[in-house]
Amino acid sequence: MPASQIELPFEADREARARRATADPLRRFAERLPRPLRFLLVGGIGLVVDLGFLTLAMAHAAHPLAARPLSLLAATLVTWRLNRALTFERSGRRQGREAMRYAAVTAVAQATSYAVFAAIVLMAPRLAPQLALLAGAAAAALISYNGHRLIAFAPQRLASGRAPR
Repeated sequence: MPASQIELPFEADREARARRATADPLRRFAERLPRPLRFLLVGGIGLVVDLGFLTLAMAHAAHPLAARPLSLLAATLVTWRLNRALTFERSGRRQGREAMRYAAVTAVAQATSYAVFAAIVLMAPRLAPQLALLAGAAAAALISYNGHRLIAFAPQRLASGRAPR
């Protein structure tokens, strides 16, 4: 096979992504938005999941500090899949490896979110825990966006030190 016909893995991924983008109206819409806005929209969906799980758990007599880790886990799974599909370009890593990097960044961001949440819940027990959740989510958003952009979904480097095109 001539060298001009050899398709590199990242080129195949780019072509497959282009085919999916033209076939999927949601993807076409998302790709017209700036990445930070896509990230905020995905985060908004994750926030709805987080709030829903927290509220549901509290309705079943769970204490907010015990319910929040479960709501964070549910929101993290949703946002990972949506960020991978709509917000960031493929990194060139296997999905499992990328998920581990996403989990590491998310752990730092969610620890920040939980710390703010817990501090507010403990210091202002009459305040609705959902408001504390919103404050924690806002505090973690900047950490999360930059961490995912620079670590979780950063393009994999080739041996030459360059990112694949």
